[in-house]
Amino acid sequence: MATRDPTPDDRLGVALPEGDPDSDQPHNRLFTEQIPRPLFDLIVMTYRYEWRAMTYALFMHEDYPPFDFTLSSEDDGQEPHTSLRLAYPEQLERWKPLYKWFLAIPQYFVLAGLFIAACLGIIAGFFVVLLTGEYPEAIRDFLVSAYRYALRVEAYVGLLTDRYPPFNLAA
Repeated sequence: MATRDPTPDDRLGVALPEGDPDSDQPHNRLFTEQIPRPLFDLIVMTYRYEWRAMTYALFMHEDYPPFDFTLSSEDDGQEPHTSLRLAYPEQLERWKPLYKWFLAIPQYFVLAGLFIAACLGIIAGFFVVLLTGEYPEAIRDFLVSAYRYALRVEAYVGLLTDRYPPFNLAA
């Protein structure tokens, strides 16, 4: 399928397939059982930059995250400390967008608890670094696991996957 060149009117310069003017509409997922590939790549790109910026903000590495805005669900490997990729779902459940947000309510309670624990871990990590000069590995592992969990919930609620996120911090 041919794509047209992006025009200034296109949102964020995403080229949409020709002959499909409604491919970025919310109802598209409900009726076609797919999310448009350019929209999927755009969302994954924002998640990837968020992940890179948060790991830098939480003092997990010293390299400033690159301003890489490549529209792809595959990670380009520009940031050696962080990588994020999501597999494009070829087919999604048709009616799940109508009730997925309701199913995610327990996940939000878990995320609230993890947020509080992560804030305490950041504060504790700050003081440990002041006293010892090294970032504690256990706190780092907890923060990475908690943020991965949050990204899994975001992907589920953001209609990028139909797989319900498990209630554990394992990758």
